[in-house]
Amino acid sequence: MTAEKSLRFRAILGPAGIERDRTVDIGPDGRIRDIRSGSGPFDGFLALPGLTNAHSHAFQRALAGFGEAASGEASFWSWRDAMYRLAARVTPERLFDIARRAYSEMLRGGFTRVIEFHYLHHGPDGARGTAMAEAVTDAAGEVGLPITFLPVYYRTSGFDGAPATADQARFSFVSVDEFLSWIETLGSRADGAAPHSLRAVPPAELDTLATGIRDLLGEDAPLHIHVSEQTREVAECEERFGATPIDLLMDTVSVDRRWSLVHATHATPSERERIRTSGATVVLCPLTEAYLGDGVFEAREHSRAGGFAAVGTDANTRLSAADELRCLEYGQRLRDERRARLANERGLGSSLWSWLVEGGARAAGHTDHGLRAGAPADLVVLDPGGPALLGHEPESALDAWLIGGDDRDIAAVYVAGAVKARGGTIPDEGEIADRFAGTLRAIWAD
Repeated sequence: MTAEKSLRFRAILGPAGIERDRTVDIGPDGRIRDIRSGSGPFDGFLALPGLTNAHSHAFQRALAGFGEAASGEASFWSWRDAMYRLAARVTPERLFDIARRAYSEMLRGGFTRVIEFHYLHHGPDGARGTAMAEAVTDAAGEVGLPITFLPVYYRTSGFDGAPATADQARFSFVSVDEFLSWIETLGSRADGAAPHSLRAVPPAELDTLATGIRDLLGEDAPLHIHVSEQTREVAECEERFGATPIDLLMDTVSVDRRWSLVHATHATPSERERIRTSGATVVLCPLTEAYLGDGVFEAREHSRAGGFAAVGTDANTRLSAADELRCLEYGQRLRDERRARLANERGLGSSLWSWLVEGGARAAGHTDHGLRAGAPADLVVLDPGGPALLGHEPESALDAWLIGGDDRDIAAVYVAGAVKARGGTIPDEGEIADRFAGTLRAIWAD
């Protein structure tokens, strides 16, 4: 608990757009008590509601820059081989160092919560236990980044139901019952769960899994799944089941607000309509989808039709809220050969940021979001002296940041009303960086 406090800003991004001269009153519980008119001296220039990183694999932060040489198909599937090599070398101690680095970068980059899609479960020797999960959640706690922790159920190696391969042994469980028992041992660390994909989870097990998670963790526990990310995935699913992954998912289990469909890159118009009707959220990971050559989701159509979406960093090659949103918007422009695809009459920033703030809260299983009474006092404050924001007023600053800015334009990041990053740095940053660098060298020197 913190003391009550008030923060004054030249402007905030509120529910109706940019609002000038606002005071944000914060209670001892870290939630916003009230937002009212105010005047200087100001604590910041432009305050944005905190953004959830709705899809992260923390351990993959150690993969960026490795496995980039052209080889074979040079696709998602060749990248996956490099990822398996990394996974085999990560101990709980190494995972803590990697995750702590990733989460500190997320804070500095403008994220105020992470949803961790965690599937590196077992020890290097295959031993069951909770050490890997504890390493991740402890790392988030140490840097002060709130985490929604989603353990992943992974059982098969493909749509044919074949057992997990040796490379996947650290990810996999032998049954839903074993997985649910393991979830029980995690106690309060688990917030929901994630069937990895329809390649890794037989469709017939989805309902048992969803029911078991509801019974253990409650009606609102979030459920996330990778789906329709790759064209090969879609083709193999159709060959095996006579349906695309999204249609198969929707026909097999009751998909509702609790569900988030990660990527959904190759969703058809009818599938996107099914997603919207269900109330599920699509989690887009633009930088990773570009990095892996996945393709581009029809985000403009989905947004205009009232669909929910969140943004995630997935492979964690670059941990920057501005970069993810820029890649999302620019991808739509490149495909459509037109500008302002996710903008409204007020511009790009207020429309896109607010859309993804709401979707991120839904993906985490929360109802409170944005800068309004009752919501967490999670804030990203922009710096008028940042390279991209020089000369801008609040009404154009967010657009300037998303179009051409970076982390240098962030003055401070608050979580529950407390400063977690200021001027691009966090506490203990030097030690976190040194530990990460040593761990990275040790992993890839083995």
